[in-house]
Amino acid sequence: MVILDLRQEFVEEFIWPAVQANATYEDRYLLGTSLARPLIARAMVKVAVDEGAHYVAHGATGKGNDQIRFELGAYALHPTIEVISPWRLPEFYQRFKGRTDLFKYAEEHGIPLPVTLSSPWSMDANLMHISYESGVLEDPNHQAPAGLFQMTADPEKAPDNSDVIEIEFKKGVPIKVTNQEQGLELTEALDIFVYLNKVGGKHGIGRVDLVENRFIGMKSRGIYETPGGTILLTAHTDIEVFTMDRELRKIKRTLDIQFGDQVYKGFWFSPECEFTRFCIAKSQENVEGVVTLKLFKGGVYILGRKSPLSLYNKELVSMNVQGDYEPVDAGGFIKINALRLREYARLRKKIEK
Repeated sequence: MVILDLRQEFVEEFIWPAVQANATYEDRYLLGTSLARPLIARAMVKVAVDEGAHYVAHGATGKGNDQIRFELGAYALHPTIEVISPWRLPEFYQRFKGRTDLFKYAEEHGIPLPVTLSSPWSMDANLMHISYESGVLEDPNHQAPAGLFQMTADPEKAPDNSDVIEIEFKKGVPIKVTNQEQGLELTEALDIFVYLNKVGGKHGIGRVDLVENRFIGMKSRGIYETPGGTILLTAHTDIEVFTMDRELRKIKRTLDIQFGDQVYKGFWFSPECEFTRFCIAKSQENVEGVVTLKLFKGGVYILGRKSPLSLYNKELVSMNVQGDYEPVDAGGFIKINALRLREYARLRKKIEK
């Protein structure tokens, strides 16, 4: 058996580009599983090549997204590889018609399981998150059972004292996390992310319960814990707005959405996703600075930010200093922008007559 330590690669080559992209799918899912699959596919293909194997296999079901992600990744990296997918073989799914059959098989063969018949949801855990699906969660209105969550504390039972941390970004990537009260300073990518998971989990940050649209065409309900990712999404969004031109960010945000969609659907190794990542990385050249955040009972609160590359001009925006700005110019600006509104009003009156 070959077991590789891919944690550093996961953070630097997959999570960090997602941070640069403020990546989500359908506005809420932070893509913890989706980002891990191309990494696993890449490592799986490498081992297959090293061992001279002609086949790879995965345990994803025939209804989900993961079968697509694993196989698209494998074919993109090794076009002649053949994939074995047991869950799509009739002799397999006709024998094991559901999770009850699988529980019975495991019991008969002494296979330990992390779930039970009384808590039969499926879990996918990696460095970035844990996802929960199936079982009682298939009822979209069934609230998450007590004891489900493993990465995060219940926000109501989280500490009564907050943690205040600083995250420093360079080119849109976290390069340092500081907790001055604890005398903590971390600069290695993996250390940064592990710490943010730990401190975020302590404060109950990063729980999401949603119904999403699977690529294969059905809706599914999932519950996710992504503490470190949630903190970074909040902090990066703030420093990005602080340092990036308004119109550039509008274009970049469309790319963010495209990136999230591409990753969710398993197209990490596609030409369009490579292009999207390249453009997003280009947009991050001046996204640099430090964001101060308070973590408290499920919330991530921005306290302040600073940057040597900020487009914020205190003198220009100040209510106490006129600066290099003539208020009289605003009148013409408003009238020009009102021109089409006046014309639209004239048209409506004409139609009403």
